[in-house]
This record gives sequence, C-alpha cells and structure tokens, in this order.
Amino acid sequence: MGFRMRPPRWLMILGVVGLNACAFRTTAGEVRLPTPTMPPPLIVTDSPSRPQPTSSPAPSPTPTPLVWANELPPDVNPLTGLRVPDPAVLNRRPLAIKISNYPPVVRPQSGVDLADLVFEHYAEGGVTRFTAVFLSQDAEPVGSVRSARLIDLEIPAMFQAILAYSGASAGVNARIRNSDFFERALSPDFGVGAPIFWRIPREGVALEHTLFTSTRRLWEEATRRGINTRPNLRGMMFSEQPPPGGRPVSTLIIPYRVEPVTWRYDSGSGRWLRWTAGQPHMDALTGRQISAANVVVVYAHHQTTDILEDRLGNYSIEIQIWGSGPVQIFRDGRMFEGQWQRFRREDMLRFVDAQGQPIPLKPGNTWFQMVPLDMRIQTP
Repeated sequence: MGFRMRPPRWLMILGVVGLNACAFRTTAGEVRLPTPTMPPPLIVTDSPSRPQPTSSPAPSPTPTPLVWANELPPDVNPLTGLRVPDPAVLNRRPLAIKISNYPPVVRPQSGVDLADLVFEHYAEGGVTRFTAVFLSQDAEPVGSVRSARLIDLEIPAMFQAILAYSGASAGVNARIRNSDFFERALSPDFGVGAPIFWRIPREGVALEHTLFTSTRRLWEEATRRGINTRPNLRGMMFSEQPPPGGRPVSTLIIPYRVEPVTWRYDSGSGRWLRWTAGQPHMDALTGRQISAANVVVVYAHHQTTDILEDRLGNYSIEIQIWGSGPVQIFRDGRMFEGQWQRFRREDMLRFVDAQGQPIPLKPGNTWFQMVPLDMRIQTP
C-alpha cells in the first residue's frame, strides 16, 4: 500500500494526531468524515438524569439513569453504565482475555456473551480474533484462549486491564515485555500455566484451540500478585436515550475477508444479535446467541509490520487506534456517524459528531468492530 511504518510515540502525541488525521480515507456512500477540522478534546461535566430503559436479556445488571459523571456512583459499572447487584465486583481490575474466532471449530466460544466489551479485529490472513474485557460478570470457562496481537498493546492501556493470553510471536512478546503493563500480562509464555490456564481436549480439534481460563482464576492470581486493584476507569459516556439524528438501520454486514459478520437489530429486546458466516453466533457457556446493546465500527489504519506471525509467512498487523478516525455507532436500531478520538495512551476511545458533541452509547455491553479505513460495511 506504500504506507510507512509509524509506531505510537506518546511523547509526541500532537505529531501522531496530525499524521493520523491526514491519513483517513473514505469510500463514497459508506463513511462520511464529520468535518475536515478535528474538534478539540472534550471537557465533559455532569449530565442530568434520564429515564431508565426497558430491561434487556442481560442476566444480572439493571439500567441506571446516569449518563456520565466525573464521579460515578459506586454501584455503576464504568464500562457499561449499568448498575450491578454487588458493587464489590467493581473493585477488581478489568481482564482483557484473548479469544479465538477461527477456524469455525472454535465456535461456539465460551464466556464471550458475559464480557462487558469485545474488540474484534483482523489477526492475519483475513481471519479475526477477539479481545474480551470482563469486569462486572464472571465466566468459567472462557476460551478458547489464543495468542496476543499488536492491538493488545493498546487495550490494556485503555482499560488499565490485566492481559490474559496463550502466548505471542517473538516480536509481539518483546513489545509486551517492554510495555508499561508487563506486570499485568498473564501468559504461559511468562510462566503462568495450570491451574490458571488448562486444556479441554476435543476430538478433531487441534491442540492450539483447547486452552481455556476463567475470570475467577485470573482474578485470584492477580490478587496473589498484588495487581488486582480498582483502577480509575473514566472516558465512556452513556445515555438511555439515543442522540438526535442518525438513520434507521436494521442490519449491518461487516465483510471481513474470510468470515463476514452480520448484526441484526431485535426491536423487542432493543439489542443487536450476531451472525458469523451466515450462522447465529452462540455462546457455549450461556447457551444464548451473542448480542450487544451497541455495535461500534471503528475505522483505523492497518499497517503490516515486519513481525512474522506464523510459518505461512503472515506478518503482524498494527491497528493504529491513536489520534482520530471515522466511526459508526449502532444503537437502538439507528446508525450515528462521527469521529473516534484517542489522544493519550491511557485514554479510552470516545466519540463525537460533526459539531464535536459527544455521541453516547446505550447502557449495556459493546462490541467494537475494528476495520480498515477502506472497508465498506453494508446496511441493506
């Protein structure tokens, strides 16, 4: 593609933002950049309360009228905007667990349905992989657990999370070892094995697809290491009511090369239901079809690096989620277009419209679909 390698330099953030802002490309009719002039960083203050929404199929949390506040109530999950029955669960550190999504034999995965946030991204060879972020709910087992990718240098920084993964290529592991969260990296590559991770063999399933873990065991190990402390999680904004504007959408198709993903809006529950490769995407632990309150399509530059990932000659992809870029947010059966922003390494992704006003998420879980800048999603 002719792009030059541009690794993140957080000490030169203004230069990075400028380079990224200039790099965005769109396809006519698919993504509209909100404005050529990037809005300034937001200073968000307390917002008035909103009415509670109707209940959703999520098993335990209940909605709260809170939109966003500088100081969240102690029983509100800052990653979902929902109240939790036991506020003590919010005193632990988020877990970012690497989960396989290919080949099809790894589905249905276990525990993905209980994550607060899920990032789906290209690994290599046109297939995708998940990083699932857990805070409010427990799951056992979770998996199958697979190897980390370069995007996993960013997600633990955003959510001050523990990263749990099966291993990584030499180049990715070297970056994790030199990262600012290395003490929070739990992997067999760094001496964390059974009983934190264990194998569940299945006939006809290759060994690399049989590793599992559990949120309970990971949090217990984190407590033993003295790293299971509550971080100050700020940055996500929620509103019971959708923002003005947007357009009605009942279906969106994300054409990942090997296995396209479809989300269909269910007006009865107010949630998006997921299909993968034309089949309902189920969760083996809950027995439910995977669903989300929000589906956020994040367009970012995908840079092929010189880090060799496998014996087939595939190289690691750096998904550059710093600076800003186009975003499409799907909630309540509508699509809202705008811009994602992340100006500091510790920042979560935040979303603004063409006027620089925040685009809030619906209270509940969120799936982030990471896609290249030139991908055309379909909304038939």
